[in-house]
Amino acid sequence: MEPVLKIENLTKIFSRSGQPDFIAVNHIGFELMPGECLGIIGESGSGKTTAVNMITRLLDVTEGRIVLDGEDITHSKGAQLRKTYQKMQMVFQTPTDSFDPRHSLGDGIGESLRNHGMSARDTKNEVGRLLERCGLPVEFANRYPHQVSGGQCQRAAIARAIAIKPKLLICDEATSALDVTIQKEILELLNELRGQQGDSLSILFICHDIALVQQFCDRVLVMYHGNIVEQGIPDDVIQNPQNDYTKRLIDSVL
Repeated sequence: MEPVLKIENLTKIFSRSGQPDFIAVNHIGFELMPGECLGIIGESGSGKTTAVNMITRLLDVTEGRIVLDGEDITHSKGAQLRKTYQKMQMVFQTPTDSFDPRHSLGDGIGESLRNHGMSARDTKNEVGRLLERCGLPVEFANRYPHQVSGGQCQRAAIARAIAIKPKLLICDEATSALDVTIQKEILELLNELRGQQGDSLSILFICHDIALVQQFCDRVLVMYHGNIVEQGIPDDVIQNPQNDYTKRLIDSVL
């Protein structure tokens, strides 16, 4: 079985005027298999968000290679990048970032469907189905981001992300802005989607909370100062950490 996502030697160096270059991500590599949920944890500044921004092509790569579903997307731009986003979608930390405040949630969720040529009537029906699948009433299609709670907006953001059936869903701190009860509900929703879609949906779960990763992920990578310092099954990493930084990270939350 081929990986959905393959990262090879991924590096990001920021040049700063009058100062030494800053290595934000330092030659990291990993694979994400079909149907798998892979967690990346680390404190703020560990390089995990920079890595994700390169994977999603929001940031150019200094060195390395990104392969999505067998296709090298390391330098994808324009039409090729738009095609890439049919296979890869992202859920952000702040749910409202996913939506234009001037448009309804339904407009936002249906945008990618309309862009793929779906009729207005079929788009409306599919938006309703997606909302219900993500635990929201159909009438939420008519609401605006400021008219719903953070948890409800994040459910709508997930509906928007899965609308075009991506193979890879990247969740960048997707639960950290929510309270504990809502976090649990969002993780349950993501688990339900994984169960429904099986090997056709893989998740890259970026988080600073190792306890959440333990609940949700099949494997975990620990990042520190731009490097992957440890990886493995979450229970194994938590119960028997090999790296001093991982030990400190676990001690700080457990």
